[in-house]
Amino acid sequence: MLSENEMKLEFISRSNNEAFARIAIAAFVASLDPTIEEIADIKTSVSEAVTNSIVHGYEDRIGLITIICKINDREITIEISDNGKGIENVEMAKQPLYTSKPNLERSGMGFTIMESFMDDLKVESVLGVGTKVTMKKKLKEFKEDKDISLIEALEG
Repeated sequence: MLSENEMKLEFISRSNNEAFARIAIAAFVASLDPTIEEIADIKTSVSEAVTNSIVHGYEDRIGLITIICKINDREITIEISDNGKGIENVEMAKQPLYTSKPNLERSGMGFTIMESFMDDLKVESVLGVGTKVTMKKKLKEFKEDKDISLIEALEG
């Protein structure tokens, strides 16, 4: 089992790359044998952060989104950054239902979803420079005997 690993992914801020980012992170984390719930939480959080970069960071222009994902033991750290317009007030933006784009029918729940699905969320942003979202999640301990105990239960 890997105890440390790291990857970096860069792509342009087109909406169809959001699915690519989700799948790439899921594939990278798969070596830790996460539960279905854990992988769904990670994919959803990545999706929210990438979508924020596309819709809010770059608005109507194309820019670069960078994802760095690190594995240390069973903790996943994911940094998603852009060089977009930045967030004027991070604390306000993190409030449930807050959206700077009500005309686009945005729900304003992106940061709330990330906070609820991940163990830790940090948002750093500078106007005119960009935003970096760092999320962490500790995966449950891997149990190698789970298949054996299932077999034993079926035989018993």
